[in-house]
Amino acid sequence: MLVVTPFLRIPFSEIELTYARSSGPGGQNVNKVNSKAVLRWNLLQSPCLSMDSRERLIRRLRNRVNNLGEIVLSSDRYRDQIRNREDCYEKLRQLLTSAVQQPKARKQTKPSKSSQRRVKEDKARHSRKKNLRQSVGRDH
Repeated sequence: MLVVTPFLRIPFSEIELTYARSSGPGGQNVNKVNSKAVLRWNLLQSPCLSMDSRERLIRRLRNRVNNLGEIVLSSDRYRDQIRNREDCYEKLRQLLTSAVQQPKARKQTKPSKSSQRRVKEDKARHSRKKNLRQSVGRDH
């Protein structure tokens, strides 16, 4: 069971892992061992998600979900299969954790009196600087 949040747990039976030859570090070993891990998890068919959380995930992760409704992640950061598999699990955990969180509602604020005063002073200073640059009494 992959625990993403206390409310979201994904059974390993829903996650499909495959392995391929890595393009990462490993020297001659790269050509012989399938160390790259590829993780697939079908977001649309997962029974562990409620409808509203599924819709929120689809909306937030629309660039990461393929036509079949799967999230596909891969890792070839490490030389061995086990660490790449764990890295894929961690990537999925981080992706879902950030997507599941409710965004904070923005609280509108007014600019403070001192900041408004500073803006006016800066504008006046800039205007004086420009006026001093103007040529006086010359014909153009």
